[in-house]
Amino acid sequence: MKRIGLTGSIGAGKSTVAALLRARGYAVLDADQVAREVTEQPEVLALLAAQFAGVVRAGQLDRTALAAQVFGDPQQLARLNAIVHPRTREQMKRLEAAAVAAGARAVFQDIPLLFETGQAGNFDAVILVDAPLETRLARVMARSNLSREDVLARDARQMSSDQKRLHATVVIDNSGTQEQLEVKVDSVLALLDV
Repeated sequence: MKRIGLTGSIGAGKSTVAALLRARGYAVLDADQVAREVTEQPEVLALLAAQFAGVVRAGQLDRTALAAQVFGDPQQLARLNAIVHPRTREQMKRLEAAAVAAGARAVFQDIPLLFETGQAGNFDAVILVDAPLETRLARVMARSNLSREDVLARDARQMSSDQKRLHATVVIDNSGTQEQLEVKVDSVLALLDV
């Protein structure tokens, strides 16, 4: 069984590649989705409520209030990550084991901050999905209510695309059409022999 990391900067198209992999029958685990599920657990909500005033209301996490407290404050973000990241990784391990037990020959883990969290060495290969900055900005602004400045601020909190390219096993350039992207995904699957 091969463990393959999948990552990319905001707006690069990592989620699109993940969807293409799923459509081809591969097991793809989504770290963001798992983290959302982790933050719905009562014990995690209690920890978040104790660490961040006003972010849990009527037993539900107010993600906007939490984001307002942690983004831009490295200490607060570190506190949040210390609560959520270990639990997310443990759940990802359980999901991976289940996929292997179900017969998966390869498991892809979609992790936005794979390099930033020091996880690259945990994988047999790491696929980076990338696109030019202006393309990425346009995509994010079109799909969300974020301004150009907001998207740039989020992008600045991640490792630069150039640095990520140095650490990736293979890079999928997603600056073209959907059809071109599908061809590139199939080429990478053949290259990785999965």
